[in-house]
Amino acid sequence: MANLLKLPSLDNEGNVHVVVETPRGSRAKLTYDPDLRAFVLSKSLMAGLTYPHDWGFIPSTLAEDGDPVDALVIHEAATSPGLVIKCKVIGMLEILEHRKKKKQRNDRVMAVPVNSHAEQGLRDVRELTRQVREELEKFFVATAELQSKTLECLGWCGPKQALQFISEGHLAPGSPVWSPDPERESLPLPSSEGQEAVPNARRRKG
Repeated sequence: MANLLKLPSLDNEGNVHVVVETPRGSRAKLTYDPDLRAFVLSKSLMAGLTYPHDWGFIPSTLAEDGDPVDALVIHEAATSPGLVIKCKVIGMLEILEHRKKKKQRNDRVMAVPVNSHAEQGLRDVRELTRQVREELEKFFVATAELQSKTLECLGWCGPKQALQFISEGHLAPGSPVWSPDPERESLPLPSSEGQEAVPNARRRKG
């Protein structure tokens, strides 16, 4: 198996790649271990709590917490760990993570599969009902209940800000967005000038 952390962040059409770690409906949180090149158990969620949608990461990115950028893929199809889904970014939930005396951002990108007919019309996560968004907020807060951290939901933003956040996640050289292509000038991501390469891949934290 290839090192999934080093796959391109984007395809040639500007769609985001999301690697599924934990499929929808799972109570066990899985993480990808690049040394084993396999998925390992990170933790079990509290009784009665399961992932509402596929949970994973955008490869060749590096977020503030030292892991790749997190992503939740909103769709209803059954998948499995290691599946790479081409997605359209629809927004982001901004989250502040509190660990003892340390605070850091740990935002979650929201996306839908490009080839999913059921979610094709969803263009902005803020189009979801307030109840659905509140349920997602409560889910993320609950996932940290048994850990030495708390999550504070700051609010929702649309796809433009989410794409900017991904670009600030240090897209690695080799991602299609780094290759000059006059037909893709409209892609809403900045150029690679001044950005750093992703450090050596390491095991994702739980």
